[in-house]
Formats: sequence, C-alpha cells, structure tokens
Amino acid sequence: MKFQNKYFVSLLLVLILLSGWVTPVYAADVISVTPASIVNDVANTITVAGIGFDNTAVVLMDGSALTTSFLNDQTLTATIPAGVAVGSHTITVSMNGGALLTSVALSVTAPVVVPPTATSTPPPFSRPQMRVSSSGASDKQISSNKSFKYTVNFNNAGSSTAFNVQAVFTSPDLIPLETGGVAVLGNVLPGGGVGVDQRFISQGSLAGKTFVTIDVTLTYYDDKGAAYSDKFTLTAPVKAESTSGGVAYPTATPTGVNTAQLVITSYASTVDPLQPGDQFQLGMTVQNMGNTTAKRVTMIVGGGSSGSGGGTPQAGGTSGGSGEFTNFAPVGTSNIQSLGDLDAGGALQVTQNLIVNVSTTPGAYPMKISFSYVNKNGEVVNDDQVITLLVYSLPNLDISFYRPPDPFFAGQPGALPIQVVNLGKRTSVLGSMTIEATGGTLDPSSTLVGSLDPGGYFTFDSTVFPDAAGPLELAITIDYTDDFNQPRIVTKTLELTIEEVFIDPSLDPSMGGGGGEIIVEEESFFHKVWRFILGVLGLDSAAPDSGGGISEPIPEEQVIPIPAGGGGKG
Repeated sequence: MKFQNKYFVSLLLVLILLSGWVTPVYAADVISVTPASIVNDVANTITVAGIGFDNTAVVLMDGSALTTSFLNDQTLTATIPAGVAVGSHTITVSMNGGALLTSVALSVTAPVVVPPTATSTPPPFSRPQMRVSSSGASDKQISSNKSFKYTVNFNNAGSSTAFNVQAVFTSPDLIPLETGGVAVLGNVLPGGGVGVDQRFISQGSLAGKTFVTIDVTLTYYDDKGAAYSDKFTLTAPVKAESTSGGVAYPTATPTGVNTAQLVITSYASTVDPLQPGDQFQLGMTVQNMGNTTAKRVTMIVGGGSSGSGGGTPQAGGTSGGSGEFTNFAPVGTSNIQSLGDLDAGGALQVTQNLIVNVSTTPGAYPMKISFSYVNKNGEVVNDDQVITLLVYSLPNLDISFYRPPDPFFAGQPGALPIQVVNLGKRTSVLGSMTIEATGGTLDPSSTLVGSLDPGGYFTFDSTVFPDAAGPLELAITIDYTDDFNQPRIVTKTLELTIEEVFIDPSLDPSMGGGGGEIIVEEESFFHKVWRFILGVLGLDSAAPDSGGGISEPIPEEQVIPIPAGGGGKG
C-alpha cells in the first residue's frame, strides 16, 4: 500500500509542476491603488499595492512619473500634486525603465462645497463669485508673430472674500510669454476688483483667421476653505493677412510643435525572462505628445512605412515586410495593426504576439516600431521608435536521485544519491548546491557543482539523519549568475518517507528465551538410543552439556558503515 501511495504522490507532484509550467508567469503586477478617488485641491499621497516590486519601481500617472517611495515588494507610495485635472487617470508602475502592463484607475474630483449647518440660516448669497468686468488686447487687431498685451479685469460679485485667486491663460493659437500663462491675483474683497496683463505671441501664422480664443481659468477659496473654479473664454480680433504674396513677415523661432507626434512611453512583456522559443505578448503604451490629432494611425512592428510621406499616398498601401525579424517574429497576426485616431495628449494600450527565435543567443536586442498616420494637413507621417528586449538562456536542470534510495528509518542515517542533469542545449556554469531539511540533519549539506555540458550530470552523496517517522522534505538550492551577471537560483523539493524502526519481539528477554539465548529441551529416551547407534557406527555420540540444555548465543547485529558524502560528474 505504501508503494502505491509513493507513486501516487509522485504523479501528483508531476501534474502540479506541469500546471505551473504552462501558466504564464508575470514577474510583477499592479493590484490596486488606495484611495481610489482623491480631491485635487491639495497634494495627495496614494498607496499602490501589487507584487514583485523592487527599489527601481516608479509610479506613473498617465505615463508621467510621480515622486515615489519604495516600502516593500508589495507596496509603493506616491505623491500627486494639487491641481491635477478632474477626471479618470491611469496609474501604473515602471521598473527598470519598463512599465508593467496592468494599470488601475484613479478618480480625481473637485472639492465639494460643504452646505451650511441647520443651526444657522445662511444668507441668500454667501460665497465669493468672480466675474470678468472687461478685457481686450493692447492692439486693436493682433498680427502673426508679433507679441501683444492682453488685459483682463475681474471683480468679486459675491458677498464674501475670494482668497488666493489664481488665473491660468491657455490658447490653441497663442503662446503665453514671461509668466508661462499663470498669474497670482491674491485676495479680492466683496465688490472689489483686480486686473492682470498677460503678454502673448502667435503660434505660427494667423492668416485666414478672424479672431483667436483665449481661455482663462480662475481658482480661489472662501473663508471656510471651500475651493471654487471658474472658466472664461475671451476673444481677440486678428488683422487680415494675405496667404500668398504681399508683405513678407519675419519667421519667429519655433517654441513648440504644431503637429502630432507618437511616442512609446512604456512597454513590458508577459514572459520574464525571455528565452529562445518563448511565445509572449508585448504590451506598449502609445501617447500622442503633439498638439493635433493623429488620424488613421498604423503600427508596424519591425519597422516600415505607409504612403510617400508627402501628402499623396502611393499605390500598395502600408509596407511592413522589410522589417527585422531575425530574433523576434509575429505570431497569430501580422506585424501591422490599425489603431484608429489618437487625439492630442491621448494614450492607448496596444499588444503584439511574438516569439523568440530558437537560434537567438542571449543578449539585448533593439526592436524598431514605426507609426504611420495622417497629420492635420493631410500629409502622411512616419514616426520610428526603438525599444530593447533582453533574451536570456537560463539553465534547464533536472534534480533527482540517480538510483532509488534505500528505506529510511527514524534516528538512523540514510544515504541520499542526488544527481543534477543539464537538460539544456548549452553549457551551464553553476555555483553551490545546498540541501536543507526540516526535521532532520544532513552531512554534508553543500557542495560546489561547477560547469555542466549539455546532457552532463553531477552526483552528490549525502547522509540524512531523520528525527522522526513521517514525510521529510529536502529543499535543494543551486545558485548561479545569469547572462547579464545577475544572481539567480534554481530550487527543487524532494520528498522522503521516514519509517519507524522495527524490533523483533522474539529477541525480547522478557518474553522467555533465557536473556537472549535459545534453550534446547532436556534429552529424551529416543535421543539416547540414537546416540548409542551413532557410537556403534563410530560417529560422534557425545552427550549434551551437563546443564541439561544446549545454548547458542545470538550473533550481534552487524552495522554496515555508510561511506562519506562526495560528488562526481559525468
């Protein structure tokens, strides 16, 4: 019955190992963020929970890094500054320069005005209320590439003081100068007013426009600390300009882009580490860092292009067959994906199924990824990106017994015929092998393995001294250095069954037998007749001992010594 149980346990272990082998392994993952919702009037600290974090982990919000503190491999904290835009934001984690695929959502809300308590009757209007009393540019009509001053006057139409008033200027056609578009106005009393002058310059030519819009966002607080935000849209007339011929205007130094620009802000693999023959999914975060929409975006893994790049597409469409696929090749789908339109500042997650070529040697391999899209002028633009994937070749080892071990008994030494076999296709250089057991001691417990050729083996003979009967697990650990000089370990667990020591009850002196001697009964009459016949025939007819019995001592138990531990290679 024990024999069948041992094979059943062995089969169960094999099934568990196989199920773990076919399950995709994620080295690290993001699980949750706490709190899931914050208010944007003050700086907030969030806690990101996950698995597999290290001290290189950085928390990202919409692809931008936050000030991060590493607590442990499951907990990170990050600080979100005040004034973050209201809405849903994507929180993820970057480690070693690559972001994890999994992300969680963080909701940002504006402060809620606390209603007055029922014990007091609030006045009909008891809050500050800022409004625009007048606005206008220093020039009656603004011109391209010429700076001008824009004046806005505000007054407080509410019944309480507006504290810490701040104005933020933005415009799709104008660039704020000197202040960066932010003006601090201070406190405004009820019925009082304040003015601000902001200088602008046009962002490119204003030809064909009749006016430009300027957005002004005011933020302020009341005496109870409640936050308020008002947005105003103002306009400025544009001087008519000829789109061809006429007066030549000087060209201003560019201060920003006026087109789309696609950038891979983070990427990660579902398999870590990558090895030859591995199939994996590459996930990437693509963000439009420009200020216009990228239309009909096409992603080409391995590099390629679409159209002529001059506004008129060529026959044949998108070309993705000239990419580099020596080490990585697409699986399941082609290397070309259509991503649709991507607005300015927007981001999206894309994936590509790939396989590592079995002939790929360990190393760092750059992969070219191209994005082809149509800009606001109808021109075809190709943005090329390069990411780097690391390929390892880790040892494939089998750790087991090179022969079935002898039965093990509690309190008695037992031999452990351990063997390590290199099942990989390349030579592996291994470090120390250590054996540990809970409920027993080993001698020796460690040895140096060294270099193993493909198909080669290393044997190690150790002795185990189990403390008690029952199952005994051996934890075997082999350390080594991977292809990028990082320390790694291989672990294996072997299970032994320890049995109780068996004692023969016939050897117990308390059960008769003369304290370990075998007693022969007294000689009978027939024995005497038989001795007489033997004497006549000239044979030995000696009588038994005078004690009346024949005793023979039981030979002592012979203990076979177990040789000292050692190792060998093949």
